[in-house]
This record gives sequence, structure tokens and C-alpha cells, in this order.
Amino acid sequence: MDDRYKPDAAEDSRPAGLFDSVKSLLATLVGMAHTRAELITTEVEEQFARLVSLLVWGLVALFLAFTGVILSAIALIVLFWDSNRVLAAGGLAAVFVVLAVIAVLGFIARAKARPRLFEASLEELAKDRNQIESE
Repeated sequence: MDDRYKPDAAEDSRPAGLFDSVKSLLATLVGMAHTRAELITTEVEEQFARLVSLLVWGLVALFLAFTGVILSAIALIVLFWDSNRVLAAGGLAAVFVVLAVIAVLGFIARAKARPRLFEASLEELAKDRNQIESE
């Protein structure tokens, strides 16, 4: 055989070529994307569980509050039936309207205070971008 076709020992020990570097870079990027996708999935699951919990507790609270308010209103109107039933009914209606406005304002404040969706994922992606740009 010709010596030109024999693999040289120097060729085996040379550093990885451009193809190997790109392959390694792609494997790293895929690994990072996989980790970030898992984080996003976890955040979606957490937000869904939080939302379901809020809905259940909200419905229970609304049911109990509504039942208590109605029974209290009926008791007050019956108490003032002979003397001032119209005034008692009007006063209760005014109190209910004020409480409803307060409840709506509280709901709006809590809805605005919720954590940003995918906040942890966005922070990790920003860290990845900064690390890649710095290299």
C-alpha cells in the first residue's frame, strides 16, 4: 500500500474539527432548550393548580357568604317587620352594594398582584442569553 493512505497518528490526536464543535454546540443548545421546556411545563402546572385552588376556595367562600348574607337580611327584615321594614330593606341593600364594590376592588387588586406567567423561565433564558453573549 501507498503511505499516503495510511492514517497518521497525528491525525488521530488532533483537536475536534468544525463539524464536531457544531455538533457539540447543538447538543448543548438542545439540552438547554429541554431544560427550559421542562421549567415552562412545571410553571404551567403550578399556575393551573393555583388557579383551580383559587376557584374552589372562591366558590366555597361565595356560597357561604351568600347564604349568611341572605339569612341575615331575612332576619333583620323580620325583626323590623312591624316598625320599619322598608327602611331595613333599603339599608341592607345599601350595605350589600357597598360590600360588593369593596369585593370587586379587592378582586381587581389581587388579580393584578399575581406573579408573571413563565417568570422563572424568562429569567433563566435571559441568563442563558447573557452567558452566550459574554463568551
